[in-house]
Amino acid sequence: MIISASRRTDIPAFYSEWLMNRIRAGFLLTRNPFNYHQVSRVSLLPEDVDAIVFWTRNPTKLLPYLDELTELGHRFYFQFTITGYPRVLEAKTLNPHKAIDVFKQLSAKVGADKVIWRYDPILFSNMLPFDEHLRLFSKLAGELEGHTRRVVISFADFYQKTEKNLKTVDSLIYSDITHNHELCLSLSQKMAEIARQHGLAIYSCAEDVDLAMQGILHGKCIDDALINTLFGLSLANGKDPGQREACGCVKSIDIGAYNTCLHGCKYCYATFNHNLANSNFKKHDPQSPFLLGDATGVDPHLLQPVIFQQNLF
Repeated sequence: MIISASRRTDIPAFYSEWLMNRIRAGFLLTRNPFNYHQVSRVSLLPEDVDAIVFWTRNPTKLLPYLDELTELGHRFYFQFTITGYPRVLEAKTLNPHKAIDVFKQLSAKVGADKVIWRYDPILFSNMLPFDEHLRLFSKLAGELEGHTRRVVISFADFYQKTEKNLKTVDSLIYSDITHNHELCLSLSQKMAEIARQHGLAIYSCAEDVDLAMQGILHGKCIDDALINTLFGLSLANGKDPGQREACGCVKSIDIGAYNTCLHGCKYCYATFNHNLANSNFKKHDPQSPFLLGDATGVDPHLLQPVIFQQNLF
């Protein structure tokens, strides 16, 4: 079993204490995002978890726990997003210079192979035109050279709820770059060239467009091959049926919740109601088995404590 922590929210940034409490308890509870009353118990015992994939923009609060995670027998790697976009689009993310510093700290702690840089989503707009994306990408790639081995890119998806948030940004004019095939291929090729100059393998994330001729292969963010290489395993997980057709990720269990991230990114599909995210955060209890809310009314069998086996050797 692979744990995704999480596509739905930034657990390292905002919920590290809760996560460590649950890991020590050996389990957590999640609700089906489409059926509140459907509750699942997820084991967090090291023998049940092949790997944890962390998705974050700020792992600072998780850094002090990494030694404990390793000592408990957990294997993990990070998807770390840094874009450097204007504050009107990313209200509360780390300053890019600080994010780069934290990225380097994390890389030094766990190894460059276990920290993947994400430059996504690529939002094409009057605030972020072609040349500005290349400037940002080149600057970040230069700063992160030697501290990671790969970079993942994707193009912004314009869901109805994300467009509603983008339209609140004064003077923002955006478009879907994938609809301009020539421009999309040109930007992709130049980004691939920059990546290679800095020793980075570059992959796309959940993109229908074929960028192989530009030097960018379809990637897997939840990547069984990478996990096998990093940790000496022999997983053969199939594609996750719960993800989009273009997504290459293998099956995992996501332990996050929608509308709980506080970074304030206007283009985010997982937190599309920022007022609700702030309200939900107030309901968070680090001692609860749920990321959001308490266990009132839950089947008592789901709350049974884990009996840890004593190591007699």
